[in-house]
Amino acid sequence: MAVNIRTHAIDALLDWQEGRHYADSLVHRYARDQELKQEDRNLLNAIVVGVIRNQSLLDHYVAILRDGKIDNEVRTALRVGVYQVLFMGIADHAAVNETVEGIRKGIRGLVNACLRRLLREKEELEKTADSLPINVKYSHPKWLYDRWSKDYSEEQIKHLLEWNQTHTVTTFRLNPLEPSAQEVIEESKRTEPLEGHPEFYTFPSLPPRQWMDDGLIYIQDPATQHAAALLDPKPAETILDACAAPGGKSTQMAALMQNEGTLICTDSNEKRLPRLLENLDNLNIRIAETEVHDWTEPAPEKWHSHFDGILLDVPCSNTGVLRKRIDARWRMTPENFTELRELQLQILENAAPCIKPDGRLVYSTCSIDPEENTQLIAEFLTRHPELELVEEKQVTPFDDNTDGAYVALLKRK
Repeated sequence: MAVNIRTHAIDALLDWQEGRHYADSLVHRYARDQELKQEDRNLLNAIVVGVIRNQSLLDHYVAILRDGKIDNEVRTALRVGVYQVLFMGIADHAAVNETVEGIRKGIRGLVNACLRRLLREKEELEKTADSLPINVKYSHPKWLYDRWSKDYSEEQIKHLLEWNQTHTVTTFRLNPLEPSAQEVIEESKRTEPLEGHPEFYTFPSLPPRQWMDDGLIYIQDPATQHAAALLDPKPAETILDACAAPGGKSTQMAALMQNEGTLICTDSNEKRLPRLLENLDNLNIRIAETEVHDWTEPAPEKWHSHFDGILLDVPCSNTGVLRKRIDARWRMTPENFTELRELQLQILENAAPCIKPDGRLVYSTCSIDPEENTQLIAEFLTRHPELELVEEKQVTPFDDNTDGAYVALLKRK
């Protein structure tokens, strides 16, 4: 029996709307359970991710096609059909017929009628997007747009929303601890250096598995490199990566340390440590040790005044990486920022006593919101006059052409 990917896409999206699963985990689960071929899995992923990313705009089109009340199952089926026709370039008959065939008989007539109307009025329908509010056209919650309007210009926000609607590009960093990495990577005709980011490269799809297995590369976004670079760990130092899993920044710091010294990697969840250890071992990192510690709790006495440098990559809103984390824009609420701010300050308070008298600390997020970044650091420093801000940087898509991030370097006076 032929597999109808639209059926699985609709089912996965209905599951996603319940709020208990991430989109990528749902795609993985459905692909595994249905034993999908790679081509079918790719189509399933494209539809699920695309519908979530373009949800507001799709709902605008659906409201025109069906002027009246519809239930959630019909709305989801129409989102899937409209997305295929207007965004994916799938042949009209395949997009409509497969979508209609993939749903239960009781709603086929309504969905078929709406999608046939879409085919007849496609050009006129697409023109209606030009006059939409920017947050609807680029499918972001209105409250989030309003929030950014307080800190950024309309032009900057438009660039940001457009960025979040683009597909991510696979980027990776060379492992400088592996001498053959540069030569092997540059021999590939499909690899391109990433402009403005030494040691980073792009690949049209996932890089060859052998490169990863041999520890030549680590898949990483260039926006994440600033934290380790700002901390600038040196060989023979004792460094803490406080929120380390899965290990991207840990591996970068170990390379900067030339595999000399001590790198303590902690995480609050013991279940994340095996993957962290695997990534460290795979890149031939010999100086790392792992421990379980929740930094919302005070540090053990043995770590007080113990570290030359500390990296705190704290939990945050993810507003700088909404292009990649497509679930986040629909899951976050204004109240989350208040909750996260309290958590971030608590982690800072517990980590600060662990800096040596002449030590340093880098606070890092993947957020573009001042409340989690510049404003939070300013408030923290009023409580800790023994510390000073040496440098801070806000990375944004509209200024840096990468995902967003924030880093601040603090030192004892």
